[in-house]
Amino acid sequence: MEQSLNLDGYHPDDHDDAAVSFHVRVTAHEQEIPLHHHRKGQLILALHGGITCEVADAMWMVPPQYAVWIPGAMPHHNRATAHARLCFLFIEPGAVAMPEQCCTLKVTPFVRELIVKLAAYRERSERRDRLVQVLFDELPDLPVEPLRLPVSAHPKIRTMVDFMATHPQQNRTLTQWATQLAMSERNLSRLIVKETGLNYRRWRQQLQLIQALQMLVDGKNVQQVAQGLGYDSTTAFITMFKKGLGQTPGRYLDAL
Repeated sequence: MEQSLNLDGYHPDDHDDAAVSFHVRVTAHEQEIPLHHHRKGQLILALHGGITCEVADAMWMVPPQYAVWIPGAMPHHNRATAHARLCFLFIEPGAVAMPEQCCTLKVTPFVRELIVKLAAYRERSERRDRLVQVLFDELPDLPVEPLRLPVSAHPKIRTMVDFMATHPQQNRTLTQWATQLAMSERNLSRLIVKETGLNYRRWRQQLQLIQALQMLVDGKNVQQVAQGLGYDSTTAFITMFKKGLGQTPGRYLDAL
């Protein structure tokens, strides 16, 4: 997902537009933008498929109907799923009140359509300026969602994250991971808390919560998601989901 190809040669640091939007289509293969940063803030909206954004200490896996906000000058690495459709919205620093930290935002249908519409305009005009102003009226009100997965550069933490992200159905216990990583269970438990701020169970469930949203928005039913995440029962999965997001999966999807 090279910016020079997908953004029509646009380089965020070379322009002072208050906001510029681009509609990005990903090919049949997963694509990525290596670690980079730019002066402008960036809102990445998933229209179809998903986007993973990683900064120094955390990972965001953003399903459709959500966006990840990356403040200006923050180094980040993006990876999009195959056939994903995204919108990249670049915002000039100070143009609108946005969160100071990287986060996931729940995007309303109105804001989504404004961003998509803005992507049709390349030249400055009064109409584009009006669209930007309406968008700036709405953006500060978007709710922040708890879709952050704490990570670190520690190689053993990276090994665990990479495996759990690509094999969600293999629900390994802490004991199994300790054996796999040639560590004692106590030392591994301490390492996870030190590197992520969460114990293993909460950390794993946070990733499962993010993966569950991706699967649900992708059209899978609750039973399929529970099985896909390695749960023995659908009830156990629903309990985890409700504890994490305050609603059952069905009610949460209805709210979207």
